[in-house]
Amino acid sequence: MAALDTNVLVRYLVRDDAAQFASARRLIHACIDEGRTLYIPISVSLELEWVLRAGFGFGKDEVIRTLSQLLSSAELTFESEVALELALTLYRKGAADYSDCVHAALAAKAGEQPLWTFDKAASKVDGASLLT
Repeated sequence: MAALDTNVLVRYLVRDDAAQFASARRLIHACIDEGRTLYIPISVSLELEWVLRAGFGFGKDEVIRTLSQLLSSAELTFESEVALELALTLYRKGAADYSDCVHAALAAKAGEQPLWTFDKAASKVDGASLLT
């Protein structure tokens, strides 16, 4: 199984560079045609959210929709997919950053709670607690 870097996913999703979009599309479709899945590390998920939001102006709802679609794609396999699905749920219903939701979800998956934080918004995520 091959893995994808953030920049390949970004080019495929936003299509801002025709040549790189074509390359990303060829790779992804070749894997699909061969029945192979592509692996997405957690770090790519975190960076992808940031790039879409900060670099391309995606709103929270658009980021959630995009990440949800990627997570439900049969062609992609995510590291700690269950934790990332929980993170999206936490992100959808709260004010914390996506990265904080991922941290809390990974801690919960590991059975290690609470996630102690000095970040007031992050402390409101289920499974996190404010350290004072």
